[in-house]
Amino acid sequence: MKIVPGPASKQLGEKVAELSGVEAVPLVFKNHPDGESYVRIEGTVKNEEVAIVQSTSPPQDTRLMQLALIVDAAKRHGAKKITAVVPYLTYARQDRVFLHGEAVSIEVVARILKAAGVDNLITVNVHQQKVLTKFPFPAKTISAIPSLAEYFKQKGFRKAFALAPDKGALWLVEEAKKVLGGECGYIEKHRDRYTGQITMEKRPFDVKDKTVIIFDDVVSTGGTVALAAKNMKEAGAGTVYAACVHPLLIGDAEKRILKAGVEEIVGTDSVQSHVSKVSLAPLISKELMR
Repeated sequence: MKIVPGPASKQLGEKVAELSGVEAVPLVFKNHPDGESYVRIEGTVKNEEVAIVQSTSPPQDTRLMQLALIVDAAKRHGAKKITAVVPYLTYARQDRVFLHGEAVSIEVVARILKAAGVDNLITVNVHQQKVLTKFPFPAKTISAIPSLAEYFKQKGFRKAFALAPDKGALWLVEEAKKVLGGECGYIEKHRDRYTGQITMEKRPFDVKDKTVIIFDDVVSTGGTVALAAKNMKEAGAGTVYAACVHPLLIGDAEKRILKAGVEEIVGTDSVQSHVSKVSLAPLISKELMR
């Protein structure tokens, strides 16, 4: 196997190659004056199994196009099998038609990657696992929640209360609970499909003077985490932390979250950010070697 680190995940891809004991193939990439993406694989991939590590974090369209071009370059130059390792899989929120006239974005992404030449896909904490059934080739999601929980455990937060921002994310905190050993729960969240406005119902939690860690897969605008943190503070929590797999942190999201009383935001390097304190490299390397 050879690893091709994409422009969005260069450091992560190189770490995966190092941990896996395989070659990281150099990639040349640039933008043409009109903004079009250009890629060129410098090493040889002929008759090789190739894993391309490329997140599709913002700017999503550019990252997705880069991924498709890298896949095409590898396939065109003799790669016998291509695994797309996409830590953050964009357009995964829309897996069906919610309102009349909508497109199903994840199906479009699946067709693009199939046409480019992807043979199978590995992603991390996709928003809904069922979206992977839309792909016309094997697609799998792996979870970084235990890795995030381990980070907090090593910092001395064993027995911390793990909070999910909605019922659908309860499985995330159940995974965290296995590592931290404390209690877990969720807040009931409602989102208006037209306006995107979020409201939360307060639920009784025994968190007085306790450490609370809010776990989520994606933090985008920060509204959900900020509301959850505010609720926990009002319930008497001592210290509140936020842990997310994909720290998109759009606009003033970080400021909003910290203002709500969160002590620290911890993310993974699925999206490269100053809060990316947990690397996915060991997790991805283990999956590839399997």
